[in-house]
Amino acid sequence: MPLQSKSRSNKRSSSSASYASTITMVVFVALCFLGVWMLTSNSVVPVPQTSTRATAATNSDESQIATKTETTTTSTSFEDTPGDLPDDAIKNDDPSSKQEPGPEDQQQAVESHLTLIDPSQQEQNNSTSTTTDDSQNEVVKAEESADDQGKNREQRQEDESNDNVVNTQVEDQRQQQEQQQEVESTGTSENTQTEAQTESTTPETDQQETKTTTTPQNDRSTEHEFTDVTNQGIQAQKQDNDEIKSSTAGTGTGSNSNSNSGESFPGGDNSGIPKESKESKKSWSTQAAQSENEKERRKDERDGQDGIYGYTWQLCNVTSGPDYIPCLDNEKALKQLHSTRHFEHRERHCPEEGPTCLVPVPEGYKRSIGWPASRDKIWYHNVPHTLLAEVKGHQNWVKVTGEFLTFPGGGTQFIHGALHYIDFLQQAVAGIGWGKRTRVILDVGCGVASFGGFLFERDVLAMSFAPKDEHEAQVQFALERGIPAISAVMGSQRLPFPSRVFDLVHCARCRVPWHAEGGMLLLELNRVLRPGGYFVWSATPVYQKLEEDVEIWKAMSSLTRSMCWELVTIKKDKLNSIGAAIYRKPISNECYEKRKQKRPPLCKDDDDANAAWYVPLQSCMHRVPVDAAERGTQWPENWPLRLQTPPYWLNDSQMGIYGKPASQDFAADYEHWKRVVNNSYMSRLGISWSNVRNVMDMRAVYGGFAAAMKNLKVWVLNVVNVDSPDTLPIIYERGLFGIYHDWCESFGTYPRTYDLLHADHLFSKLTKRCKLAPVLAEVDRIVRPGGKLIVRDESRAIGEVENLLKSLHWEVRLTFSKNQEGILSAQKGDWRPNTYANSS
Repeated sequence: MPLQSKSRSNKRSSSSASYASTITMVVFVALCFLGVWMLTSNSVVPVPQTSTRATAATNSDESQIATKTETTTTSTSFEDTPGDLPDDAIKNDDPSSKQEPGPEDQQQAVESHLTLIDPSQQEQNNSTSTTTDDSQNEVVKAEESADDQGKNREQRQEDESNDNVVNTQVEDQRQQQEQQQEVESTGTSENTQTEAQTESTTPETDQQETKTTTTPQNDRSTEHEFTDVTNQGIQAQKQDNDEIKSSTAGTGTGSNSNSNSGESFPGGDNSGIPKESKESKKSWSTQAAQSENEKERRKDERDGQDGIYGYTWQLCNVTSGPDYIPCLDNEKALKQLHSTRHFEHRERHCPEEGPTCLVPVPEGYKRSIGWPASRDKIWYHNVPHTLLAEVKGHQNWVKVTGEFLTFPGGGTQFIHGALHYIDFLQQAVAGIGWGKRTRVILDVGCGVASFGGFLFERDVLAMSFAPKDEHEAQVQFALERGIPAISAVMGSQRLPFPSRVFDLVHCARCRVPWHAEGGMLLLELNRVLRPGGYFVWSATPVYQKLEEDVEIWKAMSSLTRSMCWELVTIKKDKLNSIGAAIYRKPISNECYEKRKQKRPPLCKDDDDANAAWYVPLQSCMHRVPVDAAERGTQWPENWPLRLQTPPYWLNDSQMGIYGKPASQDFAADYEHWKRVVNNSYMSRLGISWSNVRNVMDMRAVYGGFAAAMKNLKVWVLNVVNVDSPDTLPIIYERGLFGIYHDWCESFGTYPRTYDLLHADHLFSKLTKRCKLAPVLAEVDRIVRPGGKLIVRDESRAIGEVENLLKSLHWEVRLTFSKNQEGILSAQKGDWRPNTYANSS
């Protein structure tokens, strides 16, 4: 029995062991199958971007790729805009540089910096590429197997990254789900800068507002490639989020920009020049306020929605045709004049509503010849007038030479050339000091402005003017030659300049009756001449003995003595057989007080000598300033030092235009415009500056823009608006020149006379007083075909100006905006309408 019982017990034990062994075998086999299945399947476990997984090798690779990405995406800083403008974001004047990269080129540029990957995986990536704007999920491959106990998870991920058995369709579905999860998860992501930038990307509705996007190829193969492409995509999306609008002549092509660069955008926090201070307006008078007799302004308010799109333009149906100047050719107003005794018919008579017609171009018109060749010849068909050549050709004013009008450099008083005459005056009075003591002069009755044209060789700026009279287009000749000039007349109103700003006034046979009407016209020159400045009178009464000349000389001698002008010298030029009398204005009031006869009388104390906008002339003299802190008691610094030196009379107790003490405001403005011009305008607007000569700053403040252009072969006419703070004396004090004007009226120049107009925050201010359509028609009238317009303003005004320019068939080469501030650059074409407006 015991043996039998033991045998049964052994059988039970053997049976139990066999059963356990069978179960173990089954489990083992199952585990083996499971292991084999996991080895042969490439399970993908999505990991959100908040993953903190990183290895030393990964960090090293990412560091290298980040360095490559930074090298690829960083562009030259666009100093006065938010972020950078890419080099290819605008058109260039050079036709050979107008080809712009397309999306394929941009993809290739991005791919050249990506890490090389397995060819089979690259083929898969190419077949499933998407735009960078789609959120890409970071992936990690992981598997668990009984055979992997000796390996850590990171090593397995690296080893198994070569397994490429992936079901593309399933993965795409998972990818879409993961994208939605990723968008939600990025709201709480805090671990990396890339994830923080991803959080700020804009939806598709914002992206549609931007005219430029970059679409590099989508690579999903490795984390390194994802990081490289995403960083570039985020930069482009960040531009969208900043509401940046960059247009490239309608092509919509551009590239990424680095928004971390220094900004000096108008109104931006880092602009260096803040917006104009409201408090400063209490410290500055305006030309409109100073001029009590100013013409009543139009008060039309714009509603901003007056059907700009599809605006219909027509040619001006006027007698003057291609030479139309609305405020000088207003035939309706001229017919109503009661007298022309004081040349009222040569003065400004602007229509109540600014014209919205376009001036035709002369038949055969060609793009203007560049400076300095233009000083000596211009295209005949650009200014097709021959009368001056017929009556003044023997005096070397102008001659017709084939298809050109040529200018030998002579004049009535300097037949043998202006340079000899300029040196003759310097020798007559050494104190003139061309280009040093004497920097800004006024040339009255300038003719074709050869005197001013050759003074550029002596570093002198001449404000030349002459009336639009029987001497056909003399001012137009000057401007076509690249010499500054305006159409104006010494008639019944003050000249549009401040008092005491010109270093010298010149008249060479200018046909002005200085001695008439109690010397009223000469007294106007006395108003604009600096104390201690010179008046050069080169006319026949100085050196001829005809009865009429003798009488005029006697009258002028009596008048100048009573005005306390000192006759410095009378010099004769043997080469030209002429003579010149040179007078000097007093620097004190002592002579005025000692006069026995108080004629001409002194002006009343409440008469503002600076008021110049539609102010009638008076036969009186203003006292010379004697307070050491008052403008006019000291001569400015010699040129060019005066350009950057704040005027001695600029009081720091007075708030500047931008809210700083006045002298600090002046310096900050100069630094701002130097930065903008050098870092932006010179290279970022696609302008060939060698083709630019005549420039106008339509809304100057301290003249900083013009000062920053000093080293270019251009001249800049600074326009101070009559409703703006009166800073024009500051502009003259620094050796620049300018004029008062109201842009709700036409400017006193011929059509097609400027190469570039610059408007800084002008149009947004004008909309409060007049409509923009007539203003843009005036811009179109002034600018030459091929000329440029640069606008810096509020985004709303930029948009309205852009629409009007497009309706005028201008090429809008660049628009760029941020924080409701923007910049626009446009170029005028050759388009003209085919129909004429109804005659008024």
